[in-house]
Amino acid sequence: MIEISNLVKHFGPRIALSGVNLSVEMGEFVTLVGPNGAGKTTLLRILATLTRPTSGTVRLAGLDPAQSGDSVRHRIGFLSHRTLLYEDLTAEQNLRFYARMYDVDQASSRIQNLLEWVGLAGRRYDLVGTLSRGMQQRLAVARAVLHRPQVLLLDEPYTGLDPQAVRALTDLLTEPPNKNGSPTAPDCLQSARSAAALIDEGRTILMTTHNLERGLQVGRRVVVLVRGRIVYDERRDAINPAMFSETYRTLTA
Repeated sequence: MIEISNLVKHFGPRIALSGVNLSVEMGEFVTLVGPNGAGKTTLLRILATLTRPTSGTVRLAGLDPAQSGDSVRHRIGFLSHRTLLYEDLTAEQNLRFYARMYDVDQASSRIQNLLEWVGLAGRRYDLVGTLSRGMQQRLAVARAVLHRPQVLLLDEPYTGLDPQAVRALTDLLTEPPNKNGSPTAPDCLQSARSAAALIDEGRTILMTTHNLERGLQVGRRVVVLVRGRIVYDERRDAINPAMFSETYRTLTA
């Protein structure tokens, strides 16, 4: 689903990416970790078509973003610590705005289901600026998956969240849905768990994080990026969590 070959990105004399090669299969959840300045955000911004590479190639679902930008963007959902929501619009108005941008079929029912799934149906008419940081991030998840993207790019999505919001987002990314994909309880965390139906049915996820423990918890594969190069790539079930911190320190020294 994601194919990256010899990807290079320069910002003037500074090298952000230096020959990155990465392949991510359909349905994989890959956690990308690395120190500040390693190039993680730059890589995701290139995949999201927000930044152009200096050289190298990128393919998403076999498409070249440089030649098929609109088709690629319709296949991508992007979520970061910035919610990309309009604070002077309500939760529902934000989703309706993005639904028009992506020409979402049956938008009203889709928005209703998403608001229920992320536990915000009761706040649908509230201005986004009045919502807590955690609520805004859950609404941003709904925004990111509104158009049913094949690829979900998560750039430090936990930044600024309190512990309850962290648990809600983690449940959203990791808990399996029930059979009909609908909430089984009114509690917002339970609603968030059921929203995994929107993410885990064959969607490909690439997430950056500074939190190694959380990265191991949610991802099924871990990639370490250091000074613009991939220096580690391993399946989670082959990693000893107790030893990974030391491995990471060695790799990033």
